[in-house]
Amino acid sequence: MIPYINVPFQYGESLTGASVDELKFLTTMILSYPFAALLKRITDSKPHQKNLFIVAVSLFYLVGMFDLWTGVRTMLISSAGAYAIAKYVEGPFMPWIGFIFVMGHMSVNHIYRQMANAPSAIDITGAQMVMVMKLTAFCWNVYDGSLPDAELVEFQRERAIRELPSLLDYAGYIFFFPALFAGPSFDYAEYRKYIETTMFDMKPGSDPSKAPKTRKKRKIPRSGTPATFKAINGILWIGLFLKFNGWYNADLILSNNYKQYGFLRRVWFLEMLGLSTRMKYYGVWTLTEGACILSGLGYNGLDPKTSQPRWDRLQNVNPWGIEFAQNSRAYLENWNMNTNHWLRNYMYLRVTPKGKKPGFRASLATFVTSAFWHGFYPGYYLTFVLAAFMQTVAKNFRRYIRPFFMTPDGQSPNQYKPYYDIASYFVTQTAFCFTTAPFVLLTLPASIAAWAHVYFYTVVGVAASIAFFASPAKSFLIQKLQERNQTPLQRVRTNSQDAKNHPVLGLPNDPGREVGEAVQEVRDEVEARRRRGASISMPKGKELQNIVEAKIGKKL
Repeated sequence: MIPYINVPFQYGESLTGASVDELKFLTTMILSYPFAALLKRITDSKPHQKNLFIVAVSLFYLVGMFDLWTGVRTMLISSAGAYAIAKYVEGPFMPWIGFIFVMGHMSVNHIYRQMANAPSAIDITGAQMVMVMKLTAFCWNVYDGSLPDAELVEFQRERAIRELPSLLDYAGYIFFFPALFAGPSFDYAEYRKYIETTMFDMKPGSDPSKAPKTRKKRKIPRSGTPATFKAINGILWIGLFLKFNGWYNADLILSNNYKQYGFLRRVWFLEMLGLSTRMKYYGVWTLTEGACILSGLGYNGLDPKTSQPRWDRLQNVNPWGIEFAQNSRAYLENWNMNTNHWLRNYMYLRVTPKGKKPGFRASLATFVTSAFWHGFYPGYYLTFVLAAFMQTVAKNFRRYIRPFFMTPDGQSPNQYKPYYDIASYFVTQTAFCFTTAPFVLLTLPASIAAWAHVYFYTVVGVAASIAFFASPAKSFLIQKLQERNQTPLQRVRTNSQDAKNHPVLGLPNDPGREVGEAVQEVRDEVEARRRRGASISMPKGKELQNIVEAKIGKKL
C-alpha cells in the first residue's frame, strides 16, 4: 500500500461517517474516469499496451490503495485455474468443472468474510463475484467454440471462443479496472471486439454518413457526454445514500426506539431502509457503468430510430424501473441486470437438455447458484425464499385479477385500471421493503426481529394469497372471467414469452409448478423403466413425497 495514503481518507471518515475503505472504494470509481479517458487514447493498433495499462491500474487499486496482496493471489488462482481447465480439459463436463472450481474458491472466501464480520471493510469477495461470472462464462464460451455452429444458438455463436486468447488479453479481460470491484460483468468476446476495436465497425450496407463521431484517428466514438451524465447521476446517488443512511439504517430498525413507533411508521422506516440501501447500489453501479462508457466498452451500436450511439451494453440497474415497479418481476428485472443475464445464459439454459424446455431442475440449479454466489448469510436465503413465493402470488393476481380491469379482449385498460395500477404499485413496494430487509440485516436473529416488529405482514399476505388461489375462489374467478369474456379462459403463450419465462436473479417463477414438474419427472422415469422391462411401480404417499423432496432440495 502507498505510504500515508490513508491519511486523507481518515479525515474524510471523521466528516462523513463512512469508513476509510468505503471512501477509498468511492475514490477508485472516480479515478476510473480519468484512467478510462487515458485508456481510450492509447493507439487502437496497440491492444497489448491497452492490456498492460488495464492490468497496471487494477494492481494500483488492489495493492496501492487497499494492500490486497492476498486478493491478487485469489484472482490469480481462480483465473489461472479456469484458463487451465479450459485449455486442458475436453468434453461437455469442462464448463461444469470450471464452474465448481471458481464457485468453490469463492465460497471459501465468502465464509472467511462472514467469520470476519466486517461489512464496511473492502476485501476481494466483491471483485471475485464479478470474476466468477466472467470465468464461468469464459469456460462455456470455450466449450461452445469446440462445437459446430449448427449446434449453437445465436447468442452462443456470437460469444464462442474458437482459439484461446493470449495470457495478456486474458489478464486484461479479468482485470478490467472500471468493472474490477463491482462489475458489470461481460463476456470475453465483447472484450476482444473492444480491444481490437471491431466493436465499432459499421455494419455492412450502413450509410457511412451516419457513423458516430470520433476524435482524430480513433475508432471509439465520442463518449464523454454520456459518461459525464452517468458520473453526475452516480455521485448524486452516493450523496443521497450518505444523507439517508444517517437517518435510516440497520441500527434504527434494531433499536428499542423503533418498537415504540406505530405500525405504519415502522413500515415506513423499513421502506426507507430499503431505499437508502438501494441508493448505494444505484450510485456504485451507475459510476462503474459511466467509466465503462468512457473507455468505450459500453458502446452498443447505433439506435435504429435516431442513428445516435447507444451506450447501454453494460447497464446494470434501472433505478426508475425499480422505484416505480408495479409487480415483482419488473422490480427484479431492473436490478443487477448483468447477473440476471449470466444466470439465464450460463446456468438456466445450460442445465436444460437440447430440445427440451427448462423445467424444475433448471430453476432449482439457478436458484442454488444465485444463493451461493451471494454468500451464506441467512438473511439472503430468507429474502430469496419469500421473493420466490411472491412471484407466484404476483403471477396469480396478474392472471386472475388483472383481467377484470381490462377490456374483455384483454387489449386495453378499462376505466378502473388506474386504481389497479396504484394498488399494485403500493403492494409491490411495501412487500419488497419487507422482503429485502434481511438482505440488509444479514443475520437470522436481526432479520426475524425486524419482521416480527411489523407482524410478518408480507409473510401473512403471501400465505393468505396462496391459500386464496388454492381454494374454490380460483374456480369462481375463472368462471366470472369466462362469462365476462364470453370465451374459455386460456393462457396463450408466445415464443417471446417462453424466452422471458426464466428465473429472475435465480428466483423460481412458480414454486408450486416446480413441485408439479418434479412429480411428473418421477412418473416419466417410472414409465421409461417399465418400457425397458424393469419391474417398478409408481411411488405413492410418503415414498413419493421423499423422492420429490430429494429432487427439489427442500421439504414440502
